[in-house]
Order: sequence, then structure tokens, then C-alpha cells
Amino acid sequence: MKTDTIAAIATAISDSGIGIIRVSGEDAIPVVHKIYRNKKNEKNLSDYQSHTIHYGFIVENNENLIDEVMVSVMKAPHSYTTEDTVEINCHGGALMMKKILMTVIEAGARLAEPGEFTKRAFLNGRMDLSRAEAVMDMIHAKNQFALRSSVRQLRGAVFDKIKELREKILYEIAFIESALDDPEHISLDGYMEKLSDQVSYLTGELKKLLDSADDGKMLKEGIRTVIVGKPNVGKSSLLNLLVGQDRAIVTDIAGTTRDTLEETVNLGEFTLNIIDTAGIRDTEDVVEKIGVEKAKTISKDADLILYVMDSSVPLDENDADIVRMIKGKKTIILLNKSDLDEVVDKSSVDALFSNICGEDCGVYEVSETEEEKLEDENICMIKISARKNDGLDLLVDLIKKLFFHGQISYDDEVCITSSRHKEALLEALESMNQVRVSLENDMPEDFYSIDLMNAYTSLGRIIGEEVEDDLVNEIFSKFCMGK
Repeated sequence: MKTDTIAAIATAISDSGIGIIRVSGEDAIPVVHKIYRNKKNEKNLSDYQSHTIHYGFIVENNENLIDEVMVSVMKAPHSYTTEDTVEINCHGGALMMKKILMTVIEAGARLAEPGEFTKRAFLNGRMDLSRAEAVMDMIHAKNQFALRSSVRQLRGAVFDKIKELREKILYEIAFIESALDDPEHISLDGYMEKLSDQVSYLTGELKKLLDSADDGKMLKEGIRTVIVGKPNVGKSSLLNLLVGQDRAIVTDIAGTTRDTLEETVNLGEFTLNIIDTAGIRDTEDVVEKIGVEKAKTISKDADLILYVMDSSVPLDENDADIVRMIKGKKTIILLNKSDLDEVVDKSSVDALFSNICGEDCGVYEVSETEEEKLEDENICMIKISARKNDGLDLLVDLIKKLFFHGQISYDDEVCITSSRHKEALLEALESMNQVRVSLENDMPEDFYSIDLMNAYTSLGRIIGEEVEDDLVNEIFSKFCMGK
């Protein structure tokens, strides 16, 4: 483990009121003392009490004043990294922060790697790996759910649950191994029924965590949403309405949008990662044709399709092509231009989908008075007017019902938001299923022990107790500098 002294700018490198240079390691205090001067110059930094802040100046070459600063001293083990840590609070200009950082490095520190402060906190036992990952999740949170979820994880929600499951698994492993080693004093008579009950409980808990993973990941990272439709139906107007500004060019000329346009829209509790696509139609225009093909490709990976129709224009073969393209996808049909004379209604939309997807492929129309939660509805329809900003609240509410059963929970339930955690949970569940199969087939006891240990190891990877150095390095390399 590296114990040398590291330094980095811990705040954004931009003009701001205050900037912070963080220094951590066994020589952090002596290094900063070399370049720090207070008014009376009466004390060494090491003489100050931990968790105190002091006014002074940063100098170079023992005399040239660089900046007026406040210096915080945090002594081991009561710091973020558990090492001696000093934070220099200086004026926030980018040039100033870089100048002070270089002065710290010249005094004996080295530039920290991305995430190295948090990595040291993990390696020094201050936090488990799930908490460390929550630090970065908190920084990159896109919405209220992601922020609150990362706070719960930082406070140990995931760690506590995984620790509880591992302790129960470890007890069973220890009992089996002890009974095999000392059968005269420890009997396995009747134990298989007890183990079967415990396996059922553990399997159920793992499934609960996994059930939260898809929604949790989607809430954290955003719903991949693709807007499709014929040219000039209001796709770009819808995007501008959701974003809250004119991001897409809107004209009466069909085929204005020729390439994809991506935007992230924060709707408070959740986020949409929206891709506006070229209008889908038969065309001889080479550039527009490329845009149409790109729209079809992108739609395949969408979590949600927003299919915009112009209610004032009859449906045609281009609409049929779109329905074939989005068949099987979770879709909301937006019957746009509801302020104009209606030519397309629910019956004509129903007929279109039934002709292509079959009689069972019905379209569920949602109105402002809709009270019930939707269940397993893949195709819903609402009426909107993007020009008049009418129907947006209904759309947001409908998305929430389709993906999160009408409400987003902020309770204390553990929610899995990491793909890495989900993979480990799946492996643990597979191992527990193998234990169940061994019990059903009356296999020798050491079979149970092997699979239980595999589950124990898989869960250990989530909190960092069963993890390779390469994975640790990969995780922390994704952190920002100075954290």
C-alpha cells in the first residue's frame, strides 16, 4: 500500500470564490509547513490540534508570497483517508490553484491519481467498496432519487445488508465444516431441513435486491428514450418542450431533422436520456436516408419509445413501418396537435397496431382523469399539443406509472444501482440455487459447503472483501481528480 504524500486540487478548476488543494499522507503536515507562514510564524503546523483551521499565507522559495489562505489540519486516523491530511483553502482562480498545487509538489508531495484519496480511505479500512462507489455516484447524481440513493449507500445501506447475508451464509459453512471434521460431537441429523429453510430465505433476499436493480439503475442513469415519428409531426417541438429551450430546429419543412440529437432531461425524481431522430419516411435524399436508418438502429436499444403522431394528418404506410420497427418496445403514443381538427383517433391507431402486431396488441388511452396504476401496458396513448405546452404533466406521470408503478420510493429499502453489484448478486443467487438442487438430490454435505462459499465470495466482491487489485484500480480510475 502506498503511504507517500499525495496532493490534488479538490474543487472544480474554474474561476470561483474558493479553491481547495488537498494533501494527504505521512508527510502531509511537514510538506505544507514548508510553504505555510502565519503572521507571527510562532508554530509548526504539526503543533496545532487536529481539526483546526488557521489563517496565513502560502509562499515559495521561503519568501515570495503566493496567496492568502486558510489551512485545515486533520491528523490521522480521524480524516477522510485516515492519514494526516491538510487542506489549503485559497482564492479560487484556476491559475492560483495550479500555482499552489505545484508549490506543494515541489515541497515533497506527488500529484494524486484519479480517486486516490477515496482509494486510500478504502484500503485503510475507513469505508467498504460499496461506500466508496457511492461517493462518485453522489457527485454524478442526475436526479433526486440518485442523490438520495447514493447517500443511503454512503451511510452503509448496501454494506449492512450484504454483511447480514454473508454472516448467515458463513454460519452455515462453519457448521457444515465443523460437523464433517468432528462428526462424533456435531451431528447433521435434521440439519438439511434447517438448511433448506435458510436457503429459501437467502434466495428470497437476493431476489429482492435483484428486483430493485433494473429500476435502480434506470433511475440512477436515466431512461433511454427515443422520439420517433414521421417528418413534421412535432418531434423536435416535443424535445424543445421537455428540455425547456430551443435545442432542435423547428420548421414546417418536412425532413428538417436529419441526424440524431441527444439531451438529458431531469424531471426531478428521474431522468430521461432523450434522442430525437430523423423523421421516418421513404426518401431519395441520401443524407435523410442515413438519418432514417440511424433512427431505426437506435430504437432497438431504447427503454422507452415516444411515438409522435400528427392527429391532423391521416396515417399511412410510413406509420406502418414505424409500428413494425417498435414492435415489442415499451411505447407511449403522443397524439400531437390536439388543438387542430382531429383526423386520427384511438380507433384508427388501434387498427394500425392490430393489423401489424395482432389482435392482442391493443392501445391503452390515458386521460387526465386516469387514477389507476397501469399494469403490463406496453403501448399507451395520450393527446398533447407541443405548440401549446399541453400534456407534458400527463406524459411525466405516465412514464412514472409505466416504469416505477406510479411512485418512486425514498424509504429505507436497499436499492441496487450498480451493474457490478447486480452481477455479483446474480452469481450469488446461482450458487444458492445450486445448494437447493444439491439438497433436493440428497448430495453429500461438502457440495453444500462449496456452493455456499461461492455465494459468500460473490457477495464479498460488492463490499470489497473478495476483490482483486485490478478491479479496485479500475473502479477508482473512474473517479475525478482530487476525490
